[in-house]
Amino acid sequence: MADLSIGFATFVMEDPETGVAPSWASTREAALLAEQHGFDTFWIPDELVWENEEKQRVAGWWECVAISAATAEATSTIAIGTWVLSALHRGPGITVKAIETIDEISSGRTIFGLGAGHSARQGAMFGYPPDRVVGRYEDALEIVVPLLRDGHANHDGPYHSADRQPNRPRGPQGSEMPLMLAGHGPRTIGLAVKYGDIWSGYATSSSQPEAFQDMIDLVDRTCEEQGRDPSTLGRSMGVGVAAPGREIGPMWADSSPIVGSSEEIAETLLAFHAMGFTSIELCIDDDPAEAIPALAEAVAIVKDA
Repeated sequence: MADLSIGFATFVMEDPETGVAPSWASTREAALLAEQHGFDTFWIPDELVWENEEKQRVAGWWECVAISAATAEATSTIAIGTWVLSALHRGPGITVKAIETIDEISSGRTIFGLGAGHSARQGAMFGYPPDRVVGRYEDALEIVVPLLRDGHANHDGPYHSADRQPNRPRGPQGSEMPLMLAGHGPRTIGLAVKYGDIWSGYATSSSQPEAFQDMIDLVDRTCEEQGRDPSTLGRSMGVGVAAPGREIGPMWADSSPIVGSSEEIAETLLAFHAMGFTSIELCIDDDPAEAIPALAEAVAIVKDA
Protein backbone atom coordinates (compact mmCIF):
# COMPACT_ATOMS: atom_id res chain seq x y z
CA MET A 1 0.00 0.00 0.00
CA ALA A 2 1.28 3.42 -0.89
CA ASP A 3 2.00 5.53 2.17
CA LEU A 4 0.16 8.52 0.70
CA SER A 5 -2.64 10.23 2.58
CA ILE A 6 -5.38 11.60 0.33
CA GLY A 7 -7.51 14.44 1.57
CA PHE A 8 -10.54 16.25 0.20
CA ALA A 9 -10.61 20.05 0.56
CA THR A 10 -14.09 21.56 0.57
CA PHE A 11 -14.53 25.16 -0.55
CA VAL A 12 -17.29 26.43 1.76
CA MET A 13 -17.75 29.64 -0.17
CA GLU A 14 -20.48 31.45 -2.05
CA ASP A 15 -20.67 30.88 -5.77
CA PRO A 16 -19.06 34.02 -7.25
CA GLU A 17 -21.62 34.10 -10.06
CA THR A 18 -24.85 33.45 -8.14
CA GLY A 19 -23.96 34.39 -4.56
CA VAL A 20 -25.43 31.09 -3.32
CA ALA A 21 -23.56 29.63 -0.33
CA PRO A 22 -23.23 25.89 0.27
CA SER A 23 -25.59 24.72 3.00
CA TRP A 24 -24.28 23.02 6.11
CA ALA A 25 -26.31 19.97 5.04
CA SER A 26 -24.36 19.76 1.77
CA THR A 27 -21.00 20.14 3.54
CA ARG A 28 -21.96 17.45 6.04
CA GLU A 29 -22.95 15.18 3.16
CA ALA A 30 -19.58 15.81 1.47
CA ALA A 31 -17.68 14.91 4.65
CA LEU A 32 -19.66 11.69 5.08
CA LEU A 33 -19.13 10.80 1.41
CA ALA A 34 -15.38 11.42 1.70
CA GLU A 35 -15.32 9.19 4.78
CA GLN A 36 -17.31 6.49 2.99
CA HIS A 37 -15.19 6.57 -0.17
CA GLY A 38 -11.76 6.14 1.37
CA PHE A 39 -10.41 9.66 1.81
CA ASP A 40 -8.10 10.06 4.80
CA THR A 41 -8.76 13.69 5.70
CA PHE A 42 -11.49 16.29 5.19
CA TRP A 43 -9.98 19.78 5.00
CA ILE A 44 -11.75 23.09 5.68
CA PRO A 45 -10.05 26.29 4.43
CA ASP A 46 -9.80 29.40 6.60
CA GLU A 47 -10.86 32.23 4.31
CA LEU A 48 -12.90 35.39 4.81
CA VAL A 49 -13.89 36.98 1.50
CA TRP A 50 -12.57 36.46 -1.99
CA GLU A 51 -12.75 39.39 -4.40
CA ASN A 52 -11.91 39.08 -8.08
CA GLU A 53 -9.34 41.34 -9.68
CA GLU A 54 -11.97 43.61 -11.21
CA LYS A 55 -13.62 43.89 -7.74
CA GLN A 56 -16.99 43.38 -9.38
CA ARG A 57 -17.84 40.23 -7.44
CA VAL A 58 -17.07 39.00 -3.95
CA ALA A 59 -17.56 35.55 -2.47
CA GLY A 60 -17.86 35.08 1.27
CA TRP A 61 -16.86 31.96 3.19
CA TRP A 62 -18.35 30.09 6.12
CA GLU A 63 -16.07 30.31 9.17
CA CYS A 64 -13.44 27.56 9.40
CA VAL A 65 -13.46 26.74 13.14
CA ALA A 66 -17.24 26.45 13.32
CA ILE A 67 -17.44 24.24 10.21
CA SER A 68 -14.51 22.10 11.43
CA ALA A 69 -16.16 21.51 14.79
CA ALA A 70 -19.49 20.60 13.19
CA THR A 71 -17.75 18.27 10.74
CA ALA A 72 -15.84 16.62 13.57
CA GLU A 73 -19.12 15.83 15.31
CA ALA A 74 -20.82 14.60 12.15
CA THR A 75 -18.09 12.13 11.15
CA SER A 76 -16.56 9.17 12.95
CA THR A 77 -13.34 7.97 11.27
CA ILE A 78 -12.00 10.53 8.80
CA ALA A 79 -9.40 13.03 10.07
CA ILE A 80 -10.48 16.70 10.21
CA GLY A 81 -7.95 19.33 9.15
CA THR A 82 -7.87 23.13 9.16
CA TRP A 83 -6.47 24.24 5.81
CA VAL A 84 -4.97 26.42 7.17
CA LEU A 85 -5.92 28.64 10.09
CA SER A 86 -4.68 32.19 9.59
CA ALA A 87 -2.24 33.52 12.17
CA LEU A 88 -3.00 37.02 10.92
CA HIS A 89 -6.73 36.72 11.59
CA ARG A 90 -6.59 34.86 14.91
CA GLY A 91 -4.74 35.31 18.19
CA PRO A 92 -2.37 32.40 18.93
CA GLY A 93 -3.74 31.44 22.34
CA ILE A 94 -7.39 31.34 21.31
CA THR A 95 -6.41 29.49 18.12
CA VAL A 96 -4.88 26.67 20.15
CA LYS A 97 -7.91 26.59 22.45
CA ALA A 98 -10.20 26.26 19.42
CA ILE A 99 -8.15 23.46 17.90
CA GLU A 100 -8.01 21.56 21.21
CA THR A 101 -11.80 21.82 21.36
CA ILE A 102 -12.14 20.44 17.84
CA ASP A 103 -9.80 17.60 18.81
CA GLU A 104 -12.05 16.75 21.75
CA ILE A 105 -15.14 16.79 19.52
CA SER A 106 -13.40 14.58 16.94
CA SER A 107 -12.08 12.11 19.56
CA GLY A 108 -8.52 12.78 18.44
CA ARG A 109 -8.91 13.01 14.64
CA THR A 110 -7.74 16.62 14.22
CA ILE A 111 -4.82 17.92 12.15
CA PHE A 112 -3.84 21.48 13.11
CA GLY A 113 -3.06 23.41 9.94
CA LEU A 114 -1.70 26.94 10.44
CA GLY A 115 -0.20 29.58 8.18
CA ALA A 116 0.73 33.25 7.99
CA GLY A 117 -2.61 34.28 6.47
CA HIS A 118 -3.57 36.93 3.95
CA SER A 119 -2.79 40.59 3.95
CA ALA A 120 -4.08 43.06 1.34
CA ARG A 121 -7.82 43.30 0.72
CA GLN A 122 -9.09 40.17 2.47
CA GLY A 123 -7.47 41.18 5.73
CA ALA A 124 -8.11 44.90 5.29
CA MET A 125 -11.87 44.37 4.98
CA PHE A 126 -11.87 43.02 8.52
CA GLY A 127 -9.38 45.52 9.93
CA TYR A 128 -6.34 43.24 10.17
CA PRO A 129 -2.87 44.76 9.79
CA PRO A 130 -1.42 44.71 6.27
CA ASP A 131 2.26 44.60 7.19
CA ARG A 132 4.80 42.23 8.78
CA VAL A 133 2.57 39.26 7.99
CA VAL A 134 5.33 36.65 8.25
CA GLY A 135 6.83 38.38 11.28
CA ARG A 136 3.47 38.24 13.04
CA TYR A 137 3.18 34.56 12.11
CA GLU A 138 6.66 33.80 13.44
CA ASP A 139 5.84 35.59 16.68
CA ALA A 140 2.55 33.68 16.98
CA LEU A 141 4.42 30.39 16.68
CA GLU A 142 6.42 31.34 19.78
CA ILE A 143 3.12 30.89 21.65
CA VAL A 144 1.38 28.22 19.57
CA VAL A 145 4.21 25.68 19.67
CA PRO A 146 4.84 25.78 23.45
CA LEU A 147 1.10 25.63 24.14
CA LEU A 148 0.72 22.63 21.86
CA ARG A 149 3.86 20.72 22.86
CA ASP A 150 4.45 21.76 26.50
CA GLY A 151 0.95 22.75 27.60
CA HIS A 152 1.91 26.31 28.56
CA ALA A 153 3.47 29.46 27.09
CA ASN A 154 5.14 32.57 28.41
CA HIS A 155 6.09 35.06 25.73
CA ASP A 156 6.41 38.81 25.28
CA GLY A 157 6.98 39.50 21.61
CA PRO A 158 6.57 42.42 19.24
CA TYR A 159 3.06 41.35 18.18
CA HIS A 160 1.80 38.70 20.61
CA SER A 161 2.17 37.93 24.30
CA ALA A 162 1.25 35.14 26.70
CA ASP A 163 1.46 35.58 30.47
CA ARG A 164 2.07 32.08 31.88
CA GLN A 165 -0.79 30.90 29.70
CA PRO A 166 -1.90 27.27 30.23
CA ASN A 167 -3.32 25.07 27.50
CA ARG A 168 -6.20 23.51 29.40
CA PRO A 169 -8.18 21.37 28.90
CA ARG A 170 -6.38 19.20 26.35
CA GLY A 171 -7.92 17.17 23.55
CA PRO A 172 -7.26 13.44 23.24
CA GLN A 173 -4.06 13.84 21.19
CA GLY A 174 -2.45 16.19 23.70
CA SER A 175 1.08 17.16 22.69
CA GLU A 176 1.02 14.64 19.82
CA MET A 177 -1.48 16.54 17.67
CA PRO A 178 0.00 16.90 14.15
CA LEU A 179 1.00 20.48 13.36
CA MET A 180 0.93 21.30 9.64
CA LEU A 181 2.54 24.63 8.73
CA ALA A 182 2.04 26.28 5.35
CA GLY A 183 4.83 27.91 3.39
CA HIS A 184 5.78 28.76 -0.18
CA GLY A 185 8.92 30.85 0.30
CA PRO A 186 12.24 30.34 2.09
CA ARG A 187 11.15 32.07 5.28
CA THR A 188 7.82 30.30 5.80
CA ILE A 189 9.23 26.96 4.68
CA GLY A 190 11.99 27.53 7.23
CA LEU A 191 9.36 27.90 9.96
CA ALA A 192 7.63 24.70 8.81
CA VAL A 193 10.92 22.83 9.01
CA LYS A 194 11.72 24.31 12.42
CA TYR A 195 8.36 23.73 14.09
CA GLY A 196 6.07 21.55 11.98
CA ASP A 197 5.26 17.89 11.66
CA ILE A 198 4.06 18.54 8.10
CA TRP A 199 4.91 21.21 5.54
CA SER A 200 1.98 22.31 3.36
CA GLY A 201 1.82 24.00 -0.01
CA TYR A 202 -0.85 24.85 -2.56
CA ALA A 203 -0.94 24.83 -6.36
CA THR A 204 -0.94 28.36 -7.75
CA SER A 205 -0.28 27.89 -11.48
CA SER A 206 -0.14 24.14 -12.10
CA SER A 207 -1.28 21.00 -10.29
CA GLN A 208 1.11 18.70 -12.12
CA PRO A 209 3.87 17.03 -10.03
CA GLU A 210 6.78 18.56 -11.94
CA ALA A 211 5.60 22.05 -11.00
CA PHE A 212 6.61 21.43 -7.37
CA GLN A 213 10.11 20.02 -7.78
CA ASP A 214 11.84 23.31 -6.96
CA MET A 215 9.68 23.74 -3.87
CA ILE A 216 10.34 20.27 -2.52
CA ASP A 217 14.06 20.73 -3.23
CA LEU A 218 13.93 23.89 -1.11
CA VAL A 219 12.29 21.93 1.71
CA ASP A 220 15.08 19.34 1.55
CA ARG A 221 17.80 22.00 1.55
CA THR A 222 16.17 23.77 4.47
CA CYS A 223 16.07 20.51 6.45
CA GLU A 224 19.78 20.08 5.76
CA GLU A 225 20.56 23.66 6.80
CA GLN A 226 18.61 23.27 10.05
CA GLY A 227 20.00 19.83 10.80
CA ARG A 228 16.62 18.12 10.58
CA ASP A 229 16.21 14.60 9.26
CA PRO A 230 14.06 15.12 6.12
CA SER A 231 12.22 11.86 6.77
CA THR A 232 10.69 13.35 9.94
CA LEU A 233 8.82 16.08 8.01
CA GLY A 234 5.64 15.29 6.11
CA ARG A 235 5.08 17.05 2.78
CA SER A 236 1.57 18.02 1.71
CA MET A 237 0.27 19.71 -1.42
CA GLY A 238 -3.18 20.98 -2.39
CA VAL A 239 -3.95 20.42 -6.08
CA GLY A 240 -6.84 20.91 -8.47
CA VAL A 241 -8.51 17.84 -9.93
CA ALA A 242 -11.45 17.05 -12.17
CA ALA A 243 -13.15 13.75 -11.36
CA PRO A 244 -13.46 11.24 -14.22
CA GLY A 245 -16.43 12.12 -16.38
CA ARG A 246 -16.80 15.56 -14.78
CA GLU A 247 -16.08 18.92 -16.41
CA ILE A 248 -13.24 21.21 -15.34
CA GLY A 249 -14.64 24.19 -13.48
CA PRO A 250 -13.46 27.78 -14.06
CA MET A 251 -11.47 27.90 -10.81
CA TRP A 252 -8.93 25.38 -12.16
CA ALA A 253 -9.34 25.64 -15.93
CA ASP A 254 -6.16 27.72 -16.37
CA SER A 255 -4.09 25.91 -13.74
CA SER A 256 -3.28 22.54 -15.34
CA PRO A 257 -5.53 20.46 -13.07
CA ILE A 258 -5.17 16.71 -12.73
CA VAL A 259 -7.53 15.08 -15.24
CA GLY A 260 -8.16 11.76 -16.92
CA SER A 261 -9.46 8.33 -16.05
CA SER A 262 -9.30 6.91 -12.54
CA GLU A 263 -6.12 5.08 -13.50
CA GLU A 264 -4.53 8.25 -14.92
CA ILE A 265 -5.46 10.33 -11.86
CA ALA A 266 -4.05 7.63 -9.57
CA GLU A 267 -0.84 7.52 -11.61
CA THR A 268 -0.40 11.27 -11.17
CA LEU A 269 -1.04 11.08 -7.42
CA LEU A 270 1.52 8.27 -7.11
CA ALA A 271 4.01 10.48 -8.98
CA PHE A 272 3.66 13.00 -6.13
CA HIS A 273 4.41 10.20 -3.68
CA ALA A 274 7.52 9.23 -5.67
CA MET A 275 8.74 12.83 -5.31
CA GLY A 276 8.50 12.59 -1.52
CA PHE A 277 5.01 13.94 -0.82
CA THR A 278 3.22 12.19 2.02
CA SER A 279 -0.24 13.71 1.54
CA ILE A 280 -2.24 15.28 -1.26
CA GLU A 281 -5.33 17.44 -0.85
CA LEU A 282 -7.73 17.23 -3.77
CA CYS A 283 -9.59 20.44 -4.62
CA ILE A 284 -12.50 20.49 -7.05
CA ASP A 285 -14.67 23.12 -8.67
CA ASP A 286 -17.69 20.86 -8.85
CA ASP A 287 -20.54 19.39 -6.82
CA PRO A 288 -18.90 17.29 -4.07
CA ALA A 289 -21.89 14.93 -3.99
CA GLU A 290 -21.07 13.99 -7.60
CA ALA A 291 -17.30 14.39 -7.63
CA ILE A 292 -16.38 12.45 -4.46
CA PRO A 293 -17.93 9.13 -5.58
CA ALA A 294 -16.41 9.67 -9.04
CA LEU A 295 -12.94 10.00 -7.45
CA ALA A 296 -13.36 6.91 -5.27
CA GLU A 297 -11.83 4.49 -7.77
CA ALA A 298 -8.69 6.62 -8.16
CA VAL A 299 -8.35 6.79 -4.36
CA ALA A 300 -8.72 3.01 -4.12
CA ILE A 301 -6.06 2.45 -6.77
CA VAL A 302 -3.60 4.61 -4.84
CA LYS A 303 -4.37 2.79 -1.59
CA ASP A 304 -3.78 -0.58 -3.25
CA ALA A 305 -0.54 0.43 -4.99
